[in-house]
Amino acid sequence: PPQGYYTRRGGIGESGDFITSPEISQVFGELIGIWYISEWMAMGKPNSFQLVELGPGRGTLTEDILRVFNQLTSVLSKCDVSVHLVEVSPKLSEIQALMLTGGKVHPNPEDKSAYMEGISKTGIPIFWYRDIQDVPPGYSFYLAHEFFDALPIHKFQRTEKGWREVLVDIDPEVPDQLQFVLAPSSTPATENFIQPEETRPHVEVCPEAGVIIQRLACRIEKDGGAALVADYGHDGTKTDTFRGFRNHKLHDVLSAPGTADLTADVDFSYLRKMTQERTTTLGPIKQREFLKNMGIDLRLQVLLQNSRDTATREQLLRSYDMLMNPEKMGDCFNFFALLPHHRLVHPDKKDKPESKSALPPVAGFNELLLK
Repeated sequence: PPQGYYTRRGGIGESGDFITSPEISQVFGELIGIWYISEWMAMGKPNSFQLVELGPGRGTLTEDILRVFNQLTSVLSKCDVSVHLVEVSPKLSEIQALMLTGGKVHPNPEDKSAYMEGISKTGIPIFWYRDIQDVPPGYSFYLAHEFFDALPIHKFQRTEKGWREVLVDIDPEVPDQLQFVLAPSSTPATENFIQPEETRPHVEVCPEAGVIIQRLACRIEKDGGAALVADYGHDGTKTDTFRGFRNHKLHDVLSAPGTADLTADVDFSYLRKMTQERTTTLGPIKQREFLKNMGIDLRLQVLLQNSRDTATREQLLRSYDMLMNPEKMGDCFNFFALLPHHRLVHPDKKDKPESKSALPPVAGFNELLLK
């Protein structure tokens, strides 16, 4: 806790160790804001919702979403919106508070579940929590952008003697150096986290991600809402993806612990399994497909038409390329959603398939058709 990467620094942005989509282009957050409004409308416009973001970074994404909510005040006018940020880093929560409220926040007494609260620049109440369990129940839209990849993993290697966990040990040859070793025998993690049907030779499992997805699925099943997960990952196909980033370059995960961003690709097939069918899941689909379905091309055209100078236009095209190019972020990032079952299947459709009107398609996961 005192020497961890996010506790000490959490270097997001150009001067840090890695950069995220919201930091590249405002369009990214705007389209996610549109996604939530679209789902809110498809679910019958409930009279209130909580926007809950897990690991909100510097608060850029929430700020872009709130700007969309503000621009669409006429649509949301009768809806009571509040923002709930789950953040463990004291440093990052300060940066978020500054960005979202202009620093107008006050700490809460120990007995309150939120450790800090404030009002956004657009007048929406914002609360900070250390754990998702502290967020009050209620109709909620959840967001996890580049959150799951930062959670700790267990690594396993298939050997002639069966599965063995990959552990970290001190290198006897080099003082102060760490090395990976295979556990000499089975560990509790090996017994509990390897699926019997597993065919890969090497597997990474993130139990914490499984627990969090279970909590989200339970909440959505009970209180309604939806969750959107955006991260780099795979659908149960990749093996060894554990790596470190420092100053935007790959960094040996075992050298100088606590100074680099450690990350592992999210296994979406594992997340799907851990919902235990409490919700419907959509995706993963590639970021470029999701953003295209959300209308990024139209938004880009509008911004290009409205921008006066060449430098702004070039910046818009550069950031569009960064988000959409398959060689850059377009293919390595994926979108994945959790929705209540009734969002995709009418409760009465099971018996009378022809009854009632068709349900609206889920934005982002269906092709965008312009009328």
